[in-house]
Amino acid sequence: MKSSITHRIFFALLIATGIMVISMALVLQWSVDRGFLRYINRLEQTRLERLADSLERSYARQNSWGFLKHDPDSMSRLVATCLSDTPPGRTNRMPPPEPPPTPEQARRLMRVEQRLLVLDNQQIPVYGTASTMQMEILRPLTWHGQTIGHLGLMPSKNLSEIHQLQFVTQQKSAYALVAVIMLLVATLLSIILARRLVRPLRDLAAATHALALGNYDVRVRADSDDELGRLSRDFNALALSLQKSEQTRRQFIADISHELRTPLAILGGEIEALQDGVRPLNQTAVSSLHGEVTRLNRLVGDLYQLALSDVGALTYRKEELDLVELLTGAVERMQPELQRAALTLTASLPHQELLIYGDSERLSQLFDNLLGNSAKYTDAGGTVAVSLACQERQLLIEVMDSSPGVPPGEEQRLFERLYRVEASRSRTSGGAGLGLAICRNIVEAHEGTIEAAPSPLGGLLIRVVLPLAEQNV
Repeated sequence: MKSSITHRIFFALLIATGIMVISMALVLQWSVDRGFLRYINRLEQTRLERLADSLERSYARQNSWGFLKHDPDSMSRLVATCLSDTPPGRTNRMPPPEPPPTPEQARRLMRVEQRLLVLDNQQIPVYGTASTMQMEILRPLTWHGQTIGHLGLMPSKNLSEIHQLQFVTQQKSAYALVAVIMLLVATLLSIILARRLVRPLRDLAAATHALALGNYDVRVRADSDDELGRLSRDFNALALSLQKSEQTRRQFIADISHELRTPLAILGGEIEALQDGVRPLNQTAVSSLHGEVTRLNRLVGDLYQLALSDVGALTYRKEELDLVELLTGAVERMQPELQRAALTLTASLPHQELLIYGDSERLSQLFDNLLGNSAKYTDAGGTVAVSLACQERQLLIEVMDSSPGVPPGEEQRLFERLYRVEASRSRTSGGAGLGLAICRNIVEAHEGTIEAAPSPLGGLLIRVVLPLAEQNV
């Protein structure tokens, strides 16, 4: 069974915290061992001073170290008295006899005696077998200002007494208990943090699954400024984009179905009328059928051009062109159609050549579509004006016409596929609302921009901006 990301984050936090807690506990235990051992050695050095005082007084009574050589038990008595937790007061008399030590006390005294070393004033050992090299401190023994010997105690390397070991064990147990409590707290905090950290990811996963199933209305909360917040906002933007794309796709299918159904219905009705003998088969009937077929061909051709442009398969053979010459040719070609529509065409074109790097066929198609759009949707007796100017290393082409205009705020929607302003600029000549969409693709392929705005003449203004060729820059 695959673990979820919540489990992974939980175990990652728990393992990291556990390693830190265990490491801290081990360091503390090591510190207790070392620190307590240093404390014991310092305590023994303090008690060593009392033993040194007793040895000095004993030497004064004997005037020699012979009592250590002839009576080895005397050192045991001194050690038992001076290194005990309750030593007698400082007197010149020998300490009174004490009860026999317990086995544990005897072992403790033995361990201390094995680490003791007494030297005379000639540095000759008089008691003990330890080496002077093992002594950290040799305490001088003096009497009446003269050095009579040295006393040393080899420091302990390990804890050996029961009460010392019990104390260290208690401390370690306390540290272990604290470590366990910290691990339990860390476990609880890891669960809370893991769930809190994963909650946005879980919401994103659920929303992504819903989006994959086609629910484009899904959104996620984006109330943070971190990476997850940016990811949530990007997801919402993606869902909104997909929602709009889906709405556009459905609208496109509905519109194109309507556009295809209308001429097909007309063709079907006329053919049935011819078959039933309701309408005679003459030149008028054939021309009507031919007109509907032409309209279908134009619609299918526009769709094909638009589809090629969308997938990047629309070929462009770019070269250096004189845009003035190209626009002049488009004006001359469209002049008869505009005259038939009872429209006046004015052109304001410069006399010098303006070079552009582009495809002459596609740019001609662009200008023909723009002028043809004005011819279709401008009322008879109106005006169509074309101008070309060079501004800041760019070419500005404007095609404007007279009324009717476009409702405010609807100008940029003219470049949407199959969009028409039915109220005023209706398709009296069979336009399908694809011409300006094709124009936008052609302009963008030439690294330019196209936009629509209200015309000073009362109709629509189409503004195209194209970059100049390097020779003009």
